[in-house]
Amino acid sequence: MRGISISRQVDEGVAFLSRRFKCRKFIAYFQSFTNTYGDVTRLAGLYREAVERPAVVGIAIGTRPDCAGEQVLDLLQDLGSERLVWVEYGLQSIHRRTLKLINRGHGLEEFLDAAARTRRRGIPWVAHIILGLPGESVEDMVQTARAVVEAGAHGVKIHPLYIVSGTALEDMYRAGAYRPMTQEQAAEATLAVMEVLPPEMIVHRITSDPHPEELVAPLWMLDRKAVRSHLEQAMEKTDFRQGCRTRKIGGNFFV
Repeated sequence: MRGISISRQVDEGVAFLSRRFKCRKFIAYFQSFTNTYGDVTRLAGLYREAVERPAVVGIAIGTRPDCAGEQVLDLLQDLGSERLVWVEYGLQSIHRRTLKLINRGHGLEEFLDAAARTRRRGIPWVAHIILGLPGESVEDMVQTARAVVEAGAHGVKIHPLYIVSGTALEDMYRAGAYRPMTQEQAAEATLAVMEVLPPEMIVHRITSDPHPEELVAPLWMLDRKAVRSHLEQAMEKTDFRQGCRTRKIGGNFFV
């Protein structure tokens, strides 16, 4: 949050979650924007400020794979000797055509490089992927999941694409060039992706929390409980098991 110190944000988050959920231990989450981009000395101060509270057992750092320099990974490795550290890399898709369309600014090569350098340092890391990107089939999404597994991710975050007001995606939607997935299609894609994730892989997220004032579509994503319930029903109906299609992936990921 702009203008609010890390310490204050942590204190307010701890107080709120303690009251609402009776939590006692916490992970400080550097979520929005690129949290490894900047002067390493300044980043070190921010990270350590977040974990100085006894109740904070670790940090999770969200960033881009093309912004994970050697110095910042060294810093996270050092911090990982004292606290739990997770790094979350925004991948979204492995497909060049998709990454170009969404103006991602990096490709699969940068992701695999960052993943390898993070893994060598023993830092647990998570891949973030989006389902339902323009022009992608369920098989395209499954290929992205397989690539994440092969890259050695310890966890994954998944959520369907949603349209935010004031974006190029909204323009595509208004022009009829893009239609978001229905709830049924999203459930089908989510389960297909999770079927190729090893049973031991942690799935950190299977939906998202769009801001009601920003969301254009699909409106069904506003009811998070209903989304989870729909997924659970689909799992029960199909006798779903995470990892039931897991296999060793070889060959070329470039599509």
